[in-house]
Amino acid sequence: MAHGTFRAGDLTAVIGDNAAHEQHRAGYNGVWSLTHRTEATNLFVPAVAGLNFEHIFDGERFDRDRTNTIFFEPRNARMTFRKISETEAELHQPPTPTFQLESWTRFRLVAPHYIDMTFRCIATQHVFTNGYIGLFWASYINAPDDKSMYFRHGKQWRQLCTQQHNDESTVRHVDDKLELRFHKEFPQCLMRNYSPLRYDESFYYGNFRNHVAIFMFDRSEGIRFTHSPSGGGTNAQAQTTNPAWDWQYLVPRYEVKREYSFRLRLAYRPRCSRDDIMQEVAEWRKTLK
Repeated sequence: MAHGTFRAGDLTAVIGDNAAHEQHRAGYNGVWSLTHRTEATNLFVPAVAGLNFEHIFDGERFDRDRTNTIFFEPRNARMTFRKISETEAELHQPPTPTFQLESWTRFRLVAPHYIDMTFRCIATQHVFTNGYIGLFWASYINAPDDKSMYFRHGKQWRQLCTQQHNDESTVRHVDDKLELRFHKEFPQCLMRNYSPLRYDESFYYGNFRNHVAIFMFDRSEGIRFTHSPSGGGTNAQAQTTNPAWDWQYLVPRYEVKREYSFRLRLAYRPRCSRDDIMQEVAEWRKTLK
């Protein structure tokens, strides 16, 4: 089995590995589909996924033959799906061919409208040339009218809707001083193009029809937000592009055989006030202590 359907509260999710199945394309893992009791349309582009483990990078290794097997290693490397319960599943990826990174991603649906994700990884060999581990997740959103991501800086809300792919795409935390090294021939990509905007609270949200998707992180250290207006391709019926609401997790000085991890909560609920969004974040933070 490469995928399964899970339900809790108002949510129904299909979670799966990077295998193809019917309209779902090979290479895309995580949450293949997410619907709400009051919104039957998939939040994510049906052919691909959300909370999708997309890239492992060190700024040095890339596909000189343009096959993208290195750049998209989590898509191409073997991955297995395991159903734990009626509301929980885990994806396991053994050490990958290039970066020798082993990882486990656990998803759990929680009533009334949450998906909790825990990611763990271990570098099994000293192969990250520039000394850092770079990891990247993509969520391809299904032709929303508003392609923007919203987040906080100080006492203000900030809005990011990049004009084109790889254009000032990555937002760093106010205290993020990490400068990633890239080979001079490393291709242009979302993770190396920075927005002048900064965030100081580790969450962002986006609007989908009459609903809102809130992405909350258990830390700011190592977390960067990333946006593309067209990362999920085009939607011919809606005559628009599918944006990507993404994030990165960076480990600047890694150790072999040491486990690194972070937690994320996705709240997917009917539209609400920004005060209610802040309350969602605050309530989750209480459970992390």
